[in-house]
Amino acid sequence: MALRLESDSLGQVELPQDAWYGAHTARARDNFLLSGQGVAPELVSAFARVKIACARTNAALGYLPAELAEAIVRAAREMAAGEFASSMVVDALQGGAGTSLNMNVNEVLANRAEELLGGQRGQYRLVHPIDHVNLHQSTNDTYPTALKVAAIGLLRQLHIDISELQMAFQRKEGEFAHVVKIGRTQLQDACPMSMAASFSAWAEGLSRDRWRVSKCEERLRVVNLGGTAIGTGITAPREYIFAVTERLREETGFGLARAENLVDATQNADVFVEVSGILKAHAVNLLKCSSDLRLLASGPRAGLGELRLPPMQVGSSIMPGKVNPVICEAVAQAAMQVIANDAAITMAAQSGQLELNAFLPLVAHALLGSLTLLCRANRMFRLRCVEGIEVNEAACREHVAQSLSTVTALVPLIGYEAAAGLAKQALAQGCTIAELVRAEGRLSEAALAEALSPAAMTALGFRGGPRQPNGGN
Repeated sequence: MALRLESDSLGQVELPQDAWYGAHTARARDNFLLSGQGVAPELVSAFARVKIACARTNAALGYLPAELAEAIVRAAREMAAGEFASSMVVDALQGGAGTSLNMNVNEVLANRAEELLGGQRGQYRLVHPIDHVNLHQSTNDTYPTALKVAAIGLLRQLHIDISELQMAFQRKEGEFAHVVKIGRTQLQDACPMSMAASFSAWAEGLSRDRWRVSKCEERLRVVNLGGTAIGTGITAPREYIFAVTERLREETGFGLARAENLVDATQNADVFVEVSGILKAHAVNLLKCSSDLRLLASGPRAGLGELRLPPMQVGSSIMPGKVNPVICEAVAQAAMQVIANDAAITMAAQSGQLELNAFLPLVAHALLGSLTLLCRANRMFRLRCVEGIEVNEAACREHVAQSLSTVTALVPLIGYEAAAGLAKQALAQGCTIAELVRAEGRLSEAALAEALSPAAMTALGFRGGPRQPNGGN
């Protein structure tokens, strides 16, 4: 393999002749053999768009020749579109607050722009990674800005995915409106309800998630681009500082704004903790919902069996005919990972010291990982589970008929103590509440039928004024 030599302040580094990256990236690749995972492609794409804004600003202000800036912009557009993915070789977790990723981007863009202008990779005679691509920038303002741009893009996709999952639950709510089931508290029979009410509760939780996600984009729109090393803007001209965020807003279409206090925005990462907390709340709702569906579909004959989940794959290598709720289980695991990521983000954000947080690579890896997981989990949950759910009406009717919890519907007619006595007696005799009431003649048949009707048992409260035993008013 043909090699080329590049030098930095530590000495010479051998690189493949055709490598787009340079010496700094090669050292970082070898130094940070940690997660074995590359940087999120969304972060690389966002970084390229930040570089576009910086190059355009520098060209407009006369700090870069137009032809050179255009070569950088063209190279960055290629990177933003997914080119050079194999050349982004630094690990997702890295020391140096993300400098290695910034330099990986700078070197690839410089080498590509060098070729576009007629030069050769590794020469940096026409385009230099730092003097040109990184002009008036620091890792400390470009990295967090790129992270926010990447996160906003994923948040918008997550908003769509949550909305579509919510609508899938709402469609099932309408489909199952006629089905009465037993509501349960603490895994014990509580009182009758409609299956629609269960699906409406899951949908309502997702509605809150959707609103939270849409609002938390606002937390990410304030960027510290132009603040350079610690937020004071050292080495950057004032006119550049005031112009570069506007260029990035044009490039992304996002409502970005320069932070009023660039020092604060450079050293504090609490905004990422806030956004992660909102993602954690959504993960909690997904976990609760997937767990509920898994339980209601248990069986199919020796469990609750009130719902049928779409069979997706053979469930066991030893038990023939077993089909497991694998989609619910996968969604739950994704949610658990998001909750774990939130803990990592919290620890990384609180570990910043003085004028910089050196642990943003972990924040980026965990935050973008959570967003990607949640987008995929919502889509998978909707397409491979929720849209195909069926209700087992026979099981629901049987559970309602056999459950002692139907006695709760009689409390307004006969009182709590009498109802409790009925429940105890029915349990001892092995009969249903309706059978016992009929046998003892406590209520007229009409009053009993009305009280235990699906409409009455699932209505929001009972209608009418105070009632007397035996169906009287």
